[in-house]
Amino acid sequence: MTTETPQLLLLNISQVARALGLSRGKVYQLIRQENLPVIPFGRTKRVLPASLQDWLKQREKSLSA
Repeated sequence: MTTETPQLLLLNISQVARALGLSRGKVYQLIRQENLPVIPFGRTKRVLPASLQDWLKQREKSLSA
């Protein structure tokens, strides 16, 4: 029997930073200046993994155009 790791529904800023290989400060900068989509929960912010992937694809398209 194999045990699967559950996929996270939301990522915190540290997880986004780790996934992108960036600092937390840079992720906050991307949120403010580059419209990285977040879901606010009070003072904390979360990112949907699918939204992060879509944002990266849109960014790639705009940079290659």
